[in-house]
Amino acid sequence: MTSLAKPPFNALAYACAHVVSVRRPDGEIVLGSGHALPAHARCIGAWLHHWASAAPGRAFVAERDRGGWRMVSYGEALEAVRRIGAALLARRLSAQRPVAILSDNSVDHLLLCLACQYIGVPVAPISPAYSLMSRDHAKLKAIFGLLDPGLVYVDDEARFAAPLAALAPCAFELVASHPSGRATRFSDLLAAAPDAPLAAAAAAVGPDTIAKFLFTSGSTGEPKAVINTQRMLTSNQESWRTLWPFLGEEPPVLVDWMPWNHTFGGNADCNIVLSDGGTLYIDAGKPAPGLIENTVANLREVAPTMYLNVPRGFDMLLPYLEGDARLRRNFFSRLKLIFYAGAALPPSLWARLEKLGIEETGRRVRMVSAWGSTETAPMATCVHFDIDRAGVIGNPAPGSTLRLIPAGQSEGRAKYEIRVKGPNVTPGYWKRDDLTRAAFDEEGFYRIGDAVRFADESDPARGIEFAGRVAEEFKLMSGTWVHTGALRVKAIAALAPVAQDIVITGHDRESVGFLVFPNIPACRQLAAGLAQDASLPAVFGHPGVVAAVREGMRALKAEGGGSSTHATRAVLMADPPGIDAGEITDKGYINQRAVLARRAALVESLYADPPAAGVIAI
Repeated sequence: MTSLAKPPFNALAYACAHVVSVRRPDGEIVLGSGHALPAHARCIGAWLHHWASAAPGRAFVAERDRGGWRMVSYGEALEAVRRIGAALLARRLSAQRPVAILSDNSVDHLLLCLACQYIGVPVAPISPAYSLMSRDHAKLKAIFGLLDPGLVYVDDEARFAAPLAALAPCAFELVASHPSGRATRFSDLLAAAPDAPLAAAAAAVGPDTIAKFLFTSGSTGEPKAVINTQRMLTSNQESWRTLWPFLGEEPPVLVDWMPWNHTFGGNADCNIVLSDGGTLYIDAGKPAPGLIENTVANLREVAPTMYLNVPRGFDMLLPYLEGDARLRRNFFSRLKLIFYAGAALPPSLWARLEKLGIEETGRRVRMVSAWGSTETAPMATCVHFDIDRAGVIGNPAPGSTLRLIPAGQSEGRAKYEIRVKGPNVTPGYWKRDDLTRAAFDEEGFYRIGDAVRFADESDPARGIEFAGRVAEEFKLMSGTWVHTGALRVKAIAALAPVAQDIVITGHDRESVGFLVFPNIPACRQLAAGLAQDASLPAVFGHPGVVAAVREGMRALKAEGGGSSTHATRAVLMADPPGIDAGEITDKGYINQRAVLARRAALVESLYADPPAAGVIAI
């Protein structure tokens, strides 16, 4: 008889699932880790010194150039960081005159960041989208007005000519790896000699020293500068190592594109490599047409030990893994862990990844996630036990305490607003005491704005699940709550491959509706018989596309659960989300409220009677 049991997971050392739970009389739950947070490094520079001594010739970071891979070892990185640090000290930079970085990930970018953190000068990596995708540069101007940076770095001065002109007459020194005008050449910073003031500055850096300013997306207003201290970053890494002991078994190797102006790429990914003596291969690819091919080329050459990505990234990578045996073999050859962040991995992607891992290795590769925000640097919870589906975001990280406040029901289980306290939590927002006060409750917990539920209400150690954003939930006219986070994930899966993302409508309406950001190449494939250059309205109105959307909507309705769990109308939008309007971040995250505000007229047409042209109804 053939066994239907799944193959076992690959061997991996996890800390046991252990939580400490206290139930209060009012129904609140205070949840903590059963694992103590070990002592953490005084500062990030301590990691660099350690590995430059223990493994000076080991590759620390690499990026592609015309000759192949530009490699920088730990020994070389420390020398460069010390020289750059001395050059920055001579410029009298400080928290009041910090360093701003406008460019994408690169070796020079990373060395400059580390040099700032080495001497205690805050660095602010700023989304390149605010410079290169924006038309009005309004968010960039607001950021510079708040920071007043003393030094600004760009990779290519000519490429950033427009945003730099928009910032005039701001007074700052411009540094570029490829100058073409007034910029100081980046290599000039390396000419400085380490000296006694450098040693004194490095010794003065402590846990409370500001390491960086990271900006929230600003989708609900001007971007906020989240203070990230050295303690936040170093305590986070001790939490990872406590829960994932395998990090100490083999230096991690990452092939990673996640932007460093975001907390996950800049704090989690970079620091997992640095703190554990690994190697970071900077991936110039992204989950976008014309760029995913760079990722594929890198993964054919470099076998990661961990692979971290957002769901959209896995969605675009999977067809290549499924169709390219060489790529698949290299990708899984020493892979210990697949990590998804930013949103739950749709069940279809989970199943395809699991299937490929089993076919290639004979075992299931561990797939895990974590949860947090820019204000938690980034981890507040982490999966460190085997899970069979997406959605579980783990248990509290060592040192983190969660306050769970009853907030109704979600899928038949109790739902809680979640708040966080711990050494990983920001002390506040730069120059915005009003926002800082509003962000923390009377017990000092950070109000993150998310909701969760227990994966198993009888056993808290089995983890919690993300249950949406508290602020995005709404009621239908019937008084029924719509849990937008859970519905969005289900809807994207049901409307695959048409839907790339979905915004949920229906506040004070009789029914739920879907505003669909379509996967245009997939829609064109479904539109059989149309020319490849056919207009988008023609593609979206094609019977094959309409049928796929209706089929997904009907499947959701057939699951039961009432009017709050499916949509009766949907519309495919040709206009992509706008970054200037705050509808999307450069990582591809959609902001529901910003989309609904900008497209209010479209929402009205969605509910018109009879349905407006282009509206798909069931």
